[in-house]
Amino acid sequence: MTRFSGEKVLMRIFLGESDKIGHRPFHEVLVEFFKKEGFAGATVLRGVAGFGAHSVFHTDKLLRLSHDLPIIIEVVESQEKIDAVMPRIDEMMTGGMITLEKATVVRYSHK
Repeated sequence: MTRFSGEKVLMRIFLGESDKIGHRPFHEVLVEFFKKEGFAGATVLRGVAGFGAHSVFHTDKLLRLSHDLPIIIEVVESQEKIDAVMPRIDEMMTGGMITLEKATVVRYSHK
């Protein structure tokens, strides 16, 4: 086992694909931010369908092609690191949702 194991926090950030900071996709800005902050890793997932606070349905079906599909960024880190960056993430966000849940890391390694 590596040093990164045991009880951690899984943070999920739910965004729309069209969310931007300036001219850059928000999910790219967040991944770079987490890397700069020394997080163990970050993963961006693209949804095939979903709806959010405005109840507008977005889908990747050919006949209803959406340019605002759901995006989820997942990071697993210590509670302390999550708490330290949360105010800055909150400042950047104009919509979306953030969830936190306990996670037990049983393996984290490179190959």
